[in-house]
Amino acid sequence: MEVIPAIDLRGGRCVRLYQGDFDRETVYSEDPLAVARQWQEQGASRLHLVDLDGAAQGNPVNLDIIAAIVAQSEIPVQVGGGVRSSATAEKLLSIGVERVVIGTAAVRDPDLVRQLCQDGGSPSVVVAVDARDGLVAVQGWLEKTSVTAVELGKRMAALGVERLLYTDISRDGTLSEPNFSANAELVESTGLAILASGGVASLDHITELAKIGAEGVIVGRALYTGDLELSAAIAAGLAGS
Repeated sequence: MEVIPAIDLRGGRCVRLYQGDFDRETVYSEDPLAVARQWQEQGASRLHLVDLDGAAQGNPVNLDIIAAIVAQSEIPVQVGGGVRSSATAEKLLSIGVERVVIGTAAVRDPDLVRQLCQDGGSPSVVVAVDARDGLVAVQGWLEKTSVTAVELGKRMAALGVERLLYTDISRDGTLSEPNFSANAELVESTGLAILASGGVASLDHITELAKIGAEGVIVGRALYTGDLELSAAIAAGLAGS
């Protein structure tokens, strides 16, 4: 199982939010490029970038920083946050982003997801399934829908999507534990590759996610606080696969 460090961008800085709350922000670095280099040097096989400003506003805001990180990186980069048009997705792919992460648009504009899978190929598309109390949230997690995580996953599979990124919003940034049952349900019900996110805080959490069949895990706050060491997390992911 792949362990992927997260770099959340807001106002040009590397931050983490608590349960997706923009008013509960912790700044971890003023230099996201240095953070990206650090994770690569420590063995990361991929980086996960989130443009939090873009997620809230509907289009990428930290594009210059994203482009700079991609340009300096020797490992693949996936990017989410404000990717709600084919033009935005194409722009990100053109600067070297390997995967674009689609959240709000997957609910509001499923034809866009179908088009991106056809034009860029399904491997270049990840659909973010961000849920609170089992229901998908959009617009930077600010609006709850009536769509369940599994329902959205099945809809996306029908459109040609191969990979989902599941986040339990109530656990994101909390260092509690992942929602194992929800991740397992998505693995079993959709047949898609699942990237797990939210609440990861220990090697045991990573081992358990590997056991239930997750393809990868996104780790954020635990790396920044030192609760997890990246090299140990990577080893646990490989051992559990």
